Amino acid sequence: MPMFQPSGGLVYHLRAWAHQTRLWAPCHRQVRAWLADWLPDADHLVLVGPSGGYALDRAFLERFDRVSVLEPDALARLVFKRRFPHKGLEFRPDTALSSPGGFAWLARTFPDAAFLFCNLLGQTLVGQGASFDRNAWLAELVPALAGRAWASWHDVASTRRPPDSTDVFVQARANLDRVLAHYWHGGELLIQDHDCAALAPDLPRQYTHWSLRPGHYHLVEWVQGPGGTVGR
Repeated sequence: MPMFQPSGGLVYHLRAWAHQTRLWAPCHRQVRAWLADWLPDADHLVLVGPSGGYALDRAFLERFDRVSVLEPDALARLVFKRRFPHKGLEFRPDTALSSPGGFAWLARTFPDAAFLFCNLLGQTLVGQGASFDRNAWLAELVPALAGRAWASWHDVASTRRPPDSTDVFVQARANLDRVLAHYWHGGELLIQDHDCAALAPDLPRQYTHWSLRPGHYHLVEWVQGPGGTVGR
């Protein structure tokens, strides 16, 4: 992974150091609440793209006997290990997920695991060039992980306009226009689409927002698959 880029490498870790106790804190509190209610029936957890684990907490990780961390950023792996000295922690720098068939590869490689995608699916990953069909790639997730426990929080859209609402929004199925109207009331709204709005469209989902840095706002979505999970 390149050293300098917005979603990984040194730039991202410097932002985490600068903003995690203020700008990032509201979003991370909500992520931890979602994780507290996510109860996969598995002893093995695979974290996909967690960076330094800034949104995670020790209590969540200690629910699992074994935690595999798929993270190509070497600096992120170092930060994660120092933050969470989990006895069953293992690191893999795999990038196979970012290719067509990547979700099927996950299912084959970790047949006993639950999967948590850590604000990854809305990012452009290593190996995904301009010609890569992200929508087709994301459409592979649900069939590849059918019957398996999985969950994801991810960016759906980003904008320079601050949101008018800060609550958690819940809806039964995907409807991006309705979500945008909930958080931004009227007027012009220019967004960057992160291509995740149609992920598992028939599943219920929840939303919050994240201020990556001053003046940059991200709409964050939480979705969890039905396989092997028990809600509170």
